[in-house]
This record gives sequence, structure tokens and C-alpha cells, in this order.
Amino acid sequence: MGTTDQPRSGSQAVERAIHLLNCFEGDDPELSISELAHLAGVPVSTAHRLAQALVRGRLLEQDPANDRYRVGQGLATLARPALTRLGIDSAAPHMYALAAGIKITASLSVADSSDAVTVFHARPPVLFCSHQLPRLRQPLRSSAAGRALLAYTSADRRLAEDLDLVRRKGFALEELESDDPVRSIAVPVFGADKQVWGALSVQARSARLNDELVREILPAMRQIAVRIGGVVQNGAGSTS
Repeated sequence: MGTTDQPRSGSQAVERAIHLLNCFEGDDPELSISELAHLAGVPVSTAHRLAQALVRGRLLEQDPANDRYRVGQGLATLARPALTRLGIDSAAPHMYALAAGIKITASLSVADSSDAVTVFHARPPVLFCSHQLPRLRQPLRSSAAGRALLAYTSADRRLAEDLDLVRRKGFALEELESDDPVRSIAVPVFGADKQVWGALSVQARSARLNDELVREILPAMRQIAVRIGGVVQNGAGSTS
């Protein structure tokens, strides 16, 4: 192999390592090496080599009891300055106050291309269940958090009527149909520049998050959204 091929080989290894890390996107999953290889679309030997390099770099950890991999503390350390810069640390106390007050998990999302990405959860001290956690990534066009973002940033003609309703009401509502239906409600978070920064949402079983409870918690959600808007960094989201 000539010297001119070395940068390409190194770049490919880095891209594969990044792709491997992206397989852990979600609520703190643990993956076996075979699962990791399947998700990354690489041979098991390649996945193992890359995973071990990431373990040495503290970006991944390997559980000695079952050999499964998970996100390492080094990755959290690297992410900390970005979270601080976005203002997530400053928003956290307001999020936990809301969650404790309404007894439902509060979630904060920002736009990333065509998705609403959850960047922070604040769980309540009581009455928590897994139904309260939204997916890490949800389509902007078909999620409450996404439509709360789009209503103030998009001129999508296909959703014009829906987005106009969100603007008039000041919140977006979504019903997730399943054997145990879940309901989600979201309000926009505006930064100091008066531009939409993100969306504050809660979700729970539809039987619990009924119209009466929605009316009860909306004032608190709007109040906390204003407080968060005062501490977050402008320009975090992008709906391009």
C-alpha cells in the first residue's frame, strides 16, 4: 500500500468507529459484539477490533460479567462541554421542578434535520413508568415535539392546517395508537432571540393524560418553557 493510501485507510477506520458509536443511540443500551456487528453492518472481527479500541479510549465500556458493551464515561465527559454550552445544565433544575410538580417525566427536544431529538429527560420522584419516555429520535412531522418546533419554523404546505392549529393553541398534541395508547403534549421553547429553540414535552398513558390533566399541566409547562428559554443557548436547533 502506498503512502497516499494511508489517509484514506485512517479516515475509513474513523468513520467506522463513529458508525459503531452511533449504534448506541437510545436509552443506554448494552450490546453484544454480534449485535453490534449486525447494527453496524461490519464483520464481527472488525466490530471487535473497533470496540476494543473505543474501550481503550474510554468511549465504550465492556461489562466483565457478560462482555456486553455500553457507552463509556469518556464519551459523557466529552459531551459535557456541549451540554453546558447549549444550556442543558441550567435548564435541568427547571425540568426536574416541572416533573416533580406534575408527576410525569419532562423531556426537552431540539430539531436535527428531519427529526426531533430528545436531549434531556427529567423523571419525577414518584409515578414514573417507561411510557413517559419518548423515543430518542422522532420525525418532526409526526410527533408532538416535532410539530411544536415546525409550527414556528416551517412553511410546509402539507401540514399548514395542523401547524396553524398548534400556533393558535400554543401546544401540539399526539396520540400514539397501540394496545396501551400513549398521549404526548409539547410546547415550544423560545430563546432570548425570540426564535424557537426546542420543545418541552410530556407523555403518558392516554388514560392518565386525559383532556382534564392536559388543561391542568399546560400552564406549568408554558411557565417552565419560558424559564428554559431564558437560560439555553440560542441557535441550538435546525430544521433544515
